[in-house]
Amino acid sequence: MNLAQFFWQGDTLARGVALLLLAMSVSSWVVILWKAWLLHRASRDVDRCIAVFWQSGNVEDATQKIKAFDREALVLPMVEATKLEASNTLAGAGGLETQLTRVLRNALHVSLTKLQHGQVLLATVGATAPFVGLLGTVWGIYHALIGIASAGQVTIDQISGPVGEALIMTAAGLAVAIPAVLAYNVLGRAVARIEAELEGFARDLRELVGNASAQI
Repeated sequence: MNLAQFFWQGDTLARGVALLLLAMSVSSWVVILWKAWLLHRASRDVDRCIAVFWQSGNVEDATQKIKAFDREALVLPMVEATKLEASNTLAGAGGLETQLTRVLRNALHVSLTKLQHGQVLLATVGATAPFVGLLGTVWGIYHALIGIASAGQVTIDQISGPVGEALIMTAAGLAVAIPAVLAYNVLGRAVARIEAELEGFARDLRELVGNASAQI
């Protein structure tokens, strides 16, 4: 029996479980490929932008150069956030250091949110796919046992076939979950490295702008 026959001979719940596992697998692989591409670009761009910034003569010059390299807009928002303007609102009521801390924190959160996109989906698929597959297995075994009981005479062939087919759902759940869990861990390490670079740059940027303003 091929997978198509196994799918069409199931009831509504069995088909729903199979379709849900398929949707989880497709969505997780889309996120995996997209995140791998995004983090590869982001890692190179962040390192290049930070290097360009410190090699520039001033913040304005650095801003123009970074625009050409920051394809994911992770570093540029933090640099532009340091261009504080006078304001009569509560945002401008604090001292320079307070304002710098707030604007850099907000810009950093925006950048980190971009890096974290998709991680929740991978974690959810990795945690729930085995149980979704187990639900399909339990339901399939239940129907298999009912069919065996109604047949009257029980043989090994009558048991092994339907139960083995039901266990396919468990294997499918694991096949969906394992890549999602591995990708979550691997991509999470890449995200953490980029986050550390951005947080360090934000601290250095705050010190630089704060010291430059104090000397004026």
